[in-house]
Amino acid sequence: MLNRRLLIASVTLGAALFAAPVAQAQDKSIIVASTTSTRDSGLFEYLLPKFKAKTGITVKVVAQGTGKALDTGRRCDADVLFVHAKAAEEKFVKEGYGGPRHPVMYNDFVVVGPKSDPAGIKGMKDVGKALVTLMNKKADFISRGDNSGTNKAELRLWKASGVNIDKQKGPWYKAIGQGMGATLNAAAASNGYTLTDRATWIHFKNKQNLVIEVEGDKRLFNQYGVFLVNPKRCPHVKVDLGQAFINYLISPEGQTVIKGYKVDGQELFYPDANDPNA
Repeated sequence: MLNRRLLIASVTLGAALFAAPVAQAQDKSIIVASTTSTRDSGLFEYLLPKFKAKTGITVKVVAQGTGKALDTGRRCDADVLFVHAKAAEEKFVKEGYGGPRHPVMYNDFVVVGPKSDPAGIKGMKDVGKALVTLMNKKADFISRGDNSGTNKAELRLWKASGVNIDKQKGPWYKAIGQGMGATLNAAAASNGYTLTDRATWIHFKNKQNLVIEVEGDKRLFNQYGVFLVNPKRCPHVKVDLGQAFINYLISPEGQTVIKGYKVDGQELFYPDANDPNA
C-alpha cells in the first residue's frame, strides 16, 4: 500500500506543478498609473497591444491626473508611473518613492474656446496675455481643478502671467475636479475656455463649437516621463516586468511606435527619450 505521507506529498507536488504555470501566467501583468491624456488620446489603445505581442506582458492602466497617479505610487498601488509634470516627478524621485525618471515624449498644451471668441484672444502668441484677458473680461474658464499635470501647468501659467488665481478668481473661473474629456465638454456647454493637451484635443470627438484659440508659446511645452515605483518602499512592485515596459517605451522600437501614432494624419506625441534634459 502506498505510504499516506508519500501520497499527500505527491498530490501536493502535482498541484504545485499544475498551479505554478497558471500563477506565473496570471502574474505577467503590471499596473501603470498614468495621466488621462495617454488614455484619452488613444495612445495606449495603439501602443499596449504591440508591447504585449512583443513581451507577453499585460499592462493594466489606472488613468488619473498626474497628482493622483503620484499618490497611487506613494501608496504602492502601481508598478510604474507614466505622467507629465516634471517638477512633481522629480520631487517624487528625490523623496525616494521611485526612479530613475526617463523622458519619453512631448507635445504641447493649447487654449481652446468658442468659435465666436467673446474674449478676443484668438491668435495670441503670449499665453500669459491671453489668460489675463480672459480674467479681465470675466470670460468663463473651465479648470480641471484635479491636481493633474494639465491642472498644474494651468496654475503655473496663471502664476507666470502675474495672476494669483486663488485670490483673483471669480464666478467666471470654474474648477470642476474632472478629467480632460469632462472639462472639454463643460467648456463647450458653457461657451467657455480651457487648457488642454493637444493630443487629447485632436482625439476628442465632441468638439462642438470649440476651436484652438492660443498655441505656440514655448511655455505650453508638455513633457512626459516614466519611472518605476521604488521596490524598497513597495516590495510588491514587479521590477522586471515594470522595467521591461519602461525599456520598451524608451527603446528605438518603442519610440518609433509612439512617433507612428497619428489621428487624422496628425502626430500626437514626439519621442525624445534620448534628450537628457527632457
